[in-house]
Amino acid sequence: MYLGIDLGTSGIKLVLLRDDHQVVGVAQSALTVTSPQSLWSEQDPEAWWQALQTAVAQLRAQCPTEWAAVRAIGLSGQMHGAVLLDANHAVLRPAILWNDGRSAAQCDMLETREPRARAITGNLAMPGFTAPKLLWVAQHEPAVFAATRMVLLPKDWLRWKLTEELVSEMSDASGTLWLDVANRCWSEPMLHATGLNLSHMPRLVEGTEVSGALRSDVAREWGLRTMVAVAGGGGDNAASAVGIGAVQAGQGFVSLGTSGVLFLVTGQFCAAPERAVHAFAHAMQQRWHQMAVMLNAASALRWVTQLTGRADEATLLQEVAALSDAARSAAPLFLPYLSGERTPHNNPHAAALFAGLRAHHGAAALGYAVIEGVAFGLMDGLAAMQSAAKSAAEPSLPLILVGGGARSDLWAQLLASGLGRTLQRDAHAPIAAALGAARLAWLADGGEEAMVCANPALAAAQFAPNSDEAARLAPRYAQFKQLYSASIVPNAFAM
Repeated sequence: MYLGIDLGTSGIKLVLLRDDHQVVGVAQSALTVTSPQSLWSEQDPEAWWQALQTAVAQLRAQCPTEWAAVRAIGLSGQMHGAVLLDANHAVLRPAILWNDGRSAAQCDMLETREPRARAITGNLAMPGFTAPKLLWVAQHEPAVFAATRMVLLPKDWLRWKLTEELVSEMSDASGTLWLDVANRCWSEPMLHATGLNLSHMPRLVEGTEVSGALRSDVAREWGLRTMVAVAGGGGDNAASAVGIGAVQAGQGFVSLGTSGVLFLVTGQFCAAPERAVHAFAHAMQQRWHQMAVMLNAASALRWVTQLTGRADEATLLQEVAALSDAARSAAPLFLPYLSGERTPHNNPHAAALFAGLRAHHGAAALGYAVIEGVAFGLMDGLAAMQSAAKSAAEPSLPLILVGGGARSDLWAQLLASGLGRTLQRDAHAPIAAALGAARLAWLADGGEEAMVCANPALAAAQFAPNSDEAARLAPRYAQFKQLYSASIVPNAFAM
């Protein structure tokens, strides 16, 4: 039995996995985020530990026999957060989370201090990453910064509580802007640019390696055997990829959640920071991945549903499905930048708009324009990835479709045709990160990759590219790209 722990922003989720791929138990416990000031997003690490204890109690009650047989534990977690510890390993302040936006000015400062930052890290400096957060602390909370002796990512603080080992792993560390991502080691120049050095960083392991053993007192308290191994684990997206079996070059997933993510595994480090593509180490050894991220996906569909007064997204999508191909080709074009955009534009001032709107266009036409616009945004992301890595563009490999928007057959087919990739739904998508953590634990316990990362749980739904639909989309996609270029008047729509 293998335990996967996924520390998310809104809650912690546990999965108990048997070595025949059967998920025998799932438990979760909610978390809250505090925002003391505008743009701030923080959590108390102690709340993570308490939530973990609550979820453990649930899982033990669900399946006591299987629980007692746990051999190894894997960790997944929200990326980019900063947990600051003093010389006695006490937490100095609430953790600053991935979605905290206070450190925009420090991003420019970081790249000025280390002009090679993008080449070393493979990424643009953005407020979500960890390093700019430490520059902010140094400027605004100098006593806290001076007392800081160790910086841990959220899941790695849980690891400290579980093992008393100060360890991180490659995929999560990639999101700090302190990792030399190509060489999978800490970058001293990037650390120096934030006033830190190697002594402030935890030891690095691969996600599939053992990082330590569960503390004996915790094992006794939890009713587990002694010497339970704790694997390196992975950041949430990398762990999710392992959970759905995306571990080889060309494999990946498309997420239609609140935001949109296109994740592709690469066999080598393939950076494209100028296109706002994230290039991170994978949780699997000697593999990397790229991510294109758009800030509005299913959230854009929710917005247009409310705008048109429909009861829910499913109702609006039923009307969209009734449109003819001619009506879809005559629908308005939509730029899905309700909250700005990341890949490929990295433009927080990018604005959403409808173009070609006419009096005869109704709710269905607007709904179609929105889901098509999101598809075009993800096509932009794929094109940005392809500019850096031919290995990321292998069209014969299906992509796994996850997220709330993935429930729509109409949207799934539109994406398949636009991206030119077969899409498949995964039955385990809602627990993919925790499942991936459990699989990484299995690998750390000696499991063979071909067996551990197999994916027998794929749902039957599969969507292959439709050449007629692709041909209909092509001229509209060309207009979509021109529309963005024509719309970027600096701060024209800023409020």
